[in-house]
Amino acid sequence: MKFDWPALLKAGVRGLSLRPDQFWQLTPAEFRLMLGIDAGSAPMGRSALDALSQAYPDEKRTSTDG
Repeated sequence: MKFDWPALLKAGVRGLSLRPDQFWQLTPAEFRLMLGIDAGSAPMGRSALDALSQAYPDEKRTSTDG
């Protein structure tokens, strides 16, 4: 797979006003997000959040926990 690096750099520097060092430090996922390109996954819904909360509950603090 070939990348059009000049076009990607132009999108980052001119389009997103990034400095070149900022552009090169981004991951592809971060860059796609900044460009508004769908990463292919929907935001977490309420049922998924509830399942996650049940699987990894917050620890309850007692009155002596500060």
